[in-house]
Amino acid sequence: MTHPQKGSAPPAPATPTRPALPPRAGVPGAREAPGARASQGRPAPAPPRRTAWAEGVDQLRAAATTEPGRLRLIGAVLALLVVAFGAVTAWQMTDRSAAADDVLHSSQPLSAGAADIYRSLADANTTASSGFLAGGEEPAASRTRFEDDIRTAADKLVVAAANSEPGSPSADTIAKLNKLLPEYKGLIERARANNRQGFPLGGAYLRYANDTMQQKMLPAAQDLYTKENQRLRSDYDSATPYPWAAMGLGVLVLAALAWAQRRNYRRTNRVLNQGLVAATAASAVVLLWLVVGHTVARAGLDSSYDHGVRSLNVLHDARIASLNARGNENLTLVSRGAETKTLPDDSVEDVFDYNFKQDMKKLSAGLAEAKSLADDQAGGQPVAAATGNMKVWQSRHREARAADDSGNYQAALDKVIGSKADKPTGECFDGVDHNLELALAHEETEFKQAAGDGRDAMTGLSVGAAVLAVLGAAGAVLGIGRRLSEYR
Repeated sequence: MTHPQKGSAPPAPATPTRPALPPRAGVPGAREAPGARASQGRPAPAPPRRTAWAEGVDQLRAAATTEPGRLRLIGAVLALLVVAFGAVTAWQMTDRSAAADDVLHSSQPLSAGAADIYRSLADANTTASSGFLAGGEEPAASRTRFEDDIRTAADKLVVAAANSEPGSPSADTIAKLNKLLPEYKGLIERARANNRQGFPLGGAYLRYANDTMQQKMLPAAQDLYTKENQRLRSDYDSATPYPWAAMGLGVLVLAALAWAQRRNYRRTNRVLNQGLVAATAASAVVLLWLVVGHTVARAGLDSSYDHGVRSLNVLHDARIASLNARGNENLTLVSRGAETKTLPDDSVEDVFDYNFKQDMKKLSAGLAEAKSLADDQAGGQPVAAATGNMKVWQSRHREARAADDSGNYQAALDKVIGSKADKPTGECFDGVDHNLELALAHEETEFKQAAGDGRDAMTGLSVGAAVLAVLGAAGAVLGIGRRLSEYR
């Protein structure tokens, strides 16, 4: 047994060693980490792909760092602005031109047609009462006029129905009138039959027919007239506003083109660029055409409303008032005080005579307004003549009422329907109606002239604006393209 020598160090304890790791695949002498085998063959995740918008922005940003890139961008923006200007101009002026055409050919004729429906119904009612006063045998002229009025009202209702939207309030009103019209005519025929036989029941039927007309048919016709006038006003409101969007875009286009030409001049010392000048000229023409054309159109349409539509409405109302007054005057003699009205001062008055006085007040006010709206002698002369007829009518009516109140019914009847010795109030009514018809014809002509001029001022503007915009955009692209060619 060997013992360590004296004075020598004791031996060091043995150090435990770790087990060797197997080498890593593909790396000589490398060791594989635990779990490395599980991830062998799995591809690394790809970075997220950028959106087309982000890539496009980067391309634009890169292009804008060079002069050719900036020129391409300027050319694209200019072309887009010019095309947008032309498109907005064409769109807005197409809408306004269509509305102006509706004013001339749709809404105003329909409004006048609604007024004719009211007038025909009121005239039929007046004619029926006049024929009743004539005695058992109604004059042939009176019956013919009544039938013509009923036929006119029916024809106008057909036209109005064809131009109304199904289920609309106007369509409902027209349907109501179409239902009431034959009922009213039937009541008149019963009144005539009883009157020819001398039965007092004829007067009752006539008053009932008048109530149907006054309380149901004429209010419905007035409602239709009001709705058509609202439709006409709506078309005016669509045709006359200035196209601010197109005008503002036009100013922006001219400013952008001016800036592009100034930029070109500062970089090349060239005063003009033919393409940009052509684009500027085309845009300036469109803007000038737009402003002037619409201003002229607006002036024509405003004139057609102020001196046409307003006068027509006033004259229609005056004519309707005269028809109602004549009908009430006749019914005063038919009823012979059967229906009365208590006034605020507790006095009692025949209801039809009271209504006659109210209608004459409306007629007087309407003629005064029509005279103030007449802007020439041709329009003012028939109104003045109608005013003179009205004054004579009022005078003769007072004489008839005085005779009737004194118990002389035949004298009152002669002063209303006429005799060899007396000139009737009916003659004055016919004068008022005839002169108002002349005034209406004149104002209708003035309306058509002014509205037609307004509509014609916008003719071709939409198409012209689109064509010039395309030419202007092409000019802008060619102008920028010529500048780009210097870099090739």
